[in-house]
Amino acid sequence: MTWRHEWKHEINVSDLLQLRQRLRAVMQTDSHAVDGKYEIRSLYLDTQGDKALREKIDGVDRREKFRLRYYNGDTSRIRLEKKCRRNGLGEKQSAPMTEDEVRAILENQYRWMMESGRPLVEELYCKMRFQGLRPKTIVEYIREPFTFAPGNVRVTLDYHIRTGLNGTDFLNPDCILIPAGDAPAILEVKWDAFLPSVIREIVQLEGRHTSAFSKYAACRRYG
Repeated sequence: MTWRHEWKHEINVSDLLQLRQRLRAVMQTDSHAVDGKYEIRSLYLDTQGDKALREKIDGVDRREKFRLRYYNGDTSRIRLEKKCRRNGLGEKQSAPMTEDEVRAILENQYRWMMESGRPLVEELYCKMRFQGLRPKTIVEYIREPFTFAPGNVRVTLDYHIRTGLNGTDFLNPDCILIPAGDAPAILEVKWDAFLPSVIREIVQLEGRHTSAFSKYAACRRYG
């Protein structure tokens, strides 16, 4: 388990254009990107009382959230992810999922998960059974990812955030999505033990400060 540092900044279009040029000059483009970017679709799960959402809004130090995710419309490579936050650090676990398994979750069929042989899937089973965790909403956006080997740094530019309202038709490429209001673009910087000074300098923007912006929270305003 690796806990990573993370910065988030809300940025505008001008910031996005500046950062894109700076990052391209110093960092490598993620190998999974197509023309420097990819589309991410996630389906977040939460309890009936919106535990994950409320803990995020309230700034609870120790919290977790579960989501399903795939990239560029490719449902042959779906991942179940669990993100944890503790003492300002983040950690992520993941496990592969099939389309049929995701459909079963969407249909509230989850007993099979205890026989999956994947610890994270088995943990989700427990959370679905005993905490009532269920699919809540789709979050989709465009990401431009950059990497830098020293410090295992990853910088991403996220924008065009869209929400599925309270719909959970996660596997349908034509499901209805709408812009998440006036959601800003987001700069995210993640690293392990140290952040190289060259990266620290190029991501600095005048008047921009660390933000606790959550795409999930922004999209939940609509359902």
